[in-house]
Amino acid sequence: MARQRLRRSGPLTLLDTTALVHESWLKLERQATWQGMARDHFLAYAATVMRSIVVDYARARLAQQRGGGATHVPLDELPTLAHRDEEYLQIHDALSALERHDPRLARLVELRFFVGLEETECAEALGQSRRTVQRDWQKARALLWDALQP
Repeated sequence: MARQRLRRSGPLTLLDTTALVHESWLKLERQATWQGMARDHFLAYAATVMRSIVVDYARARLAQQRGGGATHVPLDELPTLAHRDEEYLQIHDALSALERHDPRLARLVELRFFVGLEETECAEALGQSRRTVQRDWQKARALLWDALQP
């Protein structure tokens, strides 16, 4: 799951597959209740954990880039991935708004975007039909698209 997530996001200098898996495991280990969870609940929880880790790393990178004790770097040498961190935070904010509007759609987006599950796997994890997942995915993408427009 971590490899799929990071492959879609492009190269991040502070976060790689191993780091994401280790950070996820540390968060999961602190939560004693996950051991008795059903597979679908575990996948949903893992998606939420991975989302929070990616967003936390994006926030940390943005804080460092905005003067968090960093040395002066000429503008032509700034990393080209700086916009990705801001995109992660925008997606997180839009997803949080979607979660307030429709938690089921937000859970589907987490499973598709952060875990990398296919429609059939999402349908199984959410206990819905594949067609319902397809309709919800279209609706969620449209709502997120609107929320991410300037």
